[in-house]
Amino acid sequence: MADKTYTTAAVIIPPEEVWEPIQSIRQVHDRAVRRWMPHVTLLYPFRPREEFAALAAPLEGACRTIRPFEIELAEFRCFRRGRGNGTMWLAPEPAEALRGMHEALWKVVPDCDDVRRFANGYTPHLSVGQAAGTKLKELLDELQAGWTPLRFRAEGVSLIWRSDPPDDVFRVDRTIVFGG
Repeated sequence: MADKTYTTAAVIIPPEEVWEPIQSIRQVHDRAVRRWMPHVTLLYPFRPREEFAALAAPLEGACRTIRPFEIELAEFRCFRRGRGNGTMWLAPEPAEALRGMHEALWKVVPDCDDVRRFANGYTPHLSVGQAAGTKLKELLDELQAGWTPLRFRAEGVSLIWRSDPPDDVFRVDRTIVFGG
């Protein structure tokens, strides 16, 4: 078994038909818009792509008891970073369902624990951009005022991968559906 890598992740990807309002924000504010599709991170970094086939069965086992469910993206929040900078994100609800899913997947690959190490543990989120200091709150308020909540059905967990630059855009390798 190889070490985990920043070139793979386990995520929930909204269906493309709801991407437009998310991407319109990300095009302006997210320096990673080219590399990442809209997603809710579950595990990152993750196991190397070469291990995806071997991980499929245990991950399917973890997803077997999870039923497809609706996710709503209604509220903007931020992670504060040094010097007042921050990452802006949409808070997917129900957060508890996502935390439970994260927990089930993490038990399969316990070394993929980076997103659990924050002071508040794992926080489900869909990143939409970065902002600097004094503009952060103002920008969050502006985004919230113009936002119409989105809903989509989460049907499974996607295992994604990317190559090294310049071909470093994430792609879906496989999706493990909920409910087996």
